[in-house]
Amino acid sequence: MAIAETLKVAVAANFKPTLEDLAEKFEQETGHKLLISAASTGILFNQLVNGAPFDIFLSADRQRPGMLKEKGMILPGSQHTYAMGELVLWSPGESTTLVELRDNKARLAIANPAIAPYGLAAQQLLENLGIWSYVESRLVKGASIQQTWQFVVSGNVPVGLVAKAQMVDGDQYTVMPYEYYDPIQQDMVILKRTQHPDAAKQFVEFILSESAQSLIESHGYFSVVKKDKDGSLIEKALIDKAPIDRARIDRARIESTLIKD
Repeated sequence: MAIAETLKVAVAANFKPTLEDLAEKFEQETGHKLLISAASTGILFNQLVNGAPFDIFLSADRQRPGMLKEKGMILPGSQHTYAMGELVLWSPGESTTLVELRDNKARLAIANPAIAPYGLAAQQLLENLGIWSYVESRLVKGASIQQTWQFVVSGNVPVGLVAKAQMVDGDQYTVMPYEYYDPIQQDMVILKRTQHPDAAKQFVEFILSESAQSLIESHGYFSVVKKDKDGSLIEKALIDKAPIDRARIDRARIESTLIKD
C-alpha cells in the first residue's frame, strides 16, 4: 500500500480557492494531502529562490517557473501550463467601462505589476488602450490579485481589474479583450528539492486530468488540455492566446468594444 504524503504547495493567490477544491478531490483519489501557502507569484518566487521548502509551485505566469528551470531548481520535464486566466473590470453593484473610468476620476484597483501577473496584464491593457496616463495617479495596487479584489469588495476602491475566477454568481463585470494583454498562462513546476517526487508527479497528472480541468474551468479559467485522437489528454496549443501584436491595435475597435450606449 502506497504511503500517503503531505505536499507543500506554493500557489498564486488567484488560484488558492480553486486549489482548495482540487485538494479535496486529490486526497480522495490518492490519499495525499496538500499544505497550501498562497501569495503573489513574485513573492513566492523570491521565497523559492531563497530556499523555501516547497514541493510544488503553481504560478500565475510562465516566466517565473521558466526562471526556476534556468536555475536548475525544478525536476526535468515538470513545467506544465495548468490554467489560463482572464482579466475583468468589476465594480460591485453597477456596471462601468474603462472609458468611463478614464473620465470620471475614480480610483482603480489593480495588482502590483512588479510582482503579480494579473497586475502586469492590467498595466498592458491600460497602456494599449491609451488609458494608463489618465489613471496612473489614481491606481491602488494590491500585493496580490486577492488583495486587489479585497480592496473592491470592501468598498475602499470603487472599481478594479481582477481575475474572472474571483467573480461569483450575481457579480456584474466586463470581460477585458484578451488581445490587449499578454496571455495569463499559469504554469506549475515540481521543485528539485522535493522529498516526495512520486506524490508530486501524481499531483501534476491529476491537475492535467479531464476531471480536474473541468473543475478549473468551472472556476472561471480556460482549460488547457484536450483529448488526443487516442483519447489521451494533451496540453492545448495556445494559438488563440498569442502574445500581443501591438502594431495591430485598432483604436476604433477599442472604443466600440468598451463604450456602452
